[in-house]
Amino acid sequence: MKALLCENVHPAGVALLRDRGFDVSTVEGALGEAELIAALDGVDVLGIRSATHVTDAVIAASPHLKAIGAFCIGTNQIDLAAASAAGVAVFNAPYSNTRSVVELAIGEIISMARHLTDHTARMHAGIWTKSAAGSHEIRGRSLGIVGYGSIGSQLSVVAEALGMRVYFYDVVDRLALGNARRCATLAELLETVETVSLHVDGRPSNRLIFGEAEFARMRPRSLFLNLSRGHVVDEDALVRHLKSGHIAGAALDVFGREPKTNDEEFVSALRGIPNVILTPHVGGSTEEAQEDIGFFVAGKLADFVELGSTILSVNFPPVQPAAHGGRRIVHLHHNVPGVLANINTLLARWGANIEAQTLATRGQHGYAVLDLDAIPQPELVAALSELPETVRVETR
Repeated sequence: MKALLCENVHPAGVALLRDRGFDVSTVEGALGEAELIAALDGVDVLGIRSATHVTDAVIAASPHLKAIGAFCIGTNQIDLAAASAAGVAVFNAPYSNTRSVVELAIGEIISMARHLTDHTARMHAGIWTKSAAGSHEIRGRSLGIVGYGSIGSQLSVVAEALGMRVYFYDVVDRLALGNARRCATLAELLETVETVSLHVDGRPSNRLIFGEAEFARMRPRSLFLNLSRGHVVDEDALVRHLKSGHIAGAALDVFGREPKTNDEEFVSALRGIPNVILTPHVGGSTEEAQEDIGFFVAGKLADFVELGSTILSVNFPPVQPAAHGGRRIVHLHHNVPGVLANINTLLARWGANIEAQTLATRGQHGYAVLDLDAIPQPELVAALSELPETVRVETR
């Protein structure tokens, strides 16, 4: 099996795949569509981070591709519908870098409240300005979290431990942790808190959800953070409110336009504005997080290829098969009535005895794992492929 890992996936992930028998190639930066199509010739497993986009054209041009691993949280850079239709499983790391993002958010809130970046710039220029003017503790101040998933909820706990009063807003019902209070609307949250931190996902409906109206509704001299997705914020509106003084400080780790490699210049109207912290999409980029992500996603990819396991796949029904002896068939199909009966009838016709069978469905697709008492004949696999409901069938 061949694996291609892009965007500096941690060596732990590379080593795990090689230990599991994969022929692994690595690319330092992100690849464009044409480059990716060329690089995927004969590749079974693709690993990316956030800058490489796997489009429907990429998937259509890569018939060998069996699985994609997003070595990060988000999967909006992957056409999940096209992947599902082609029988390509997608995995990500939904929890591995949660703590890293939370610690960066806390550090940036403190830095903005104390104007540490401005003090540092002046000190490097030889300017000594010892003063308490405009410098505040975060204890007793209010934090509003937009998006109360794994990162937002953990930020809630840590911020409260530091003495902040926490409010949150989410379109999904979430359990409030500690003394955090849920706001019924985004407007309520913006009018209540002194610091706003975004932790939403990258779904298309979240595009530009935070713009002119939202910044105007925030309390004067508030702080703003975006460590979620670049496309959710109108950066021009943020620049206007920073320059007017309505927003006292901002910290951004993600941007609408990001360089694909470290050699490309970062271009943004946010550059040069006082009390603005700009970081190059490193919220989850700690050694600890990246090592854990490397192990986690690489392990999921290897388990899928070797066993057919789809636990924590973002687009396949979840199935956790036990170890096997090389007599396994995995079958992805359209989720319509009678598929399993058709599969079993075909197996019986070929004289294949089933030792274990697992089926799960999700949305438009079903996923079956069948362990036989003998190695399945190629003709049987071909017959299963010809069933009208079949999307993809392979042996393991």
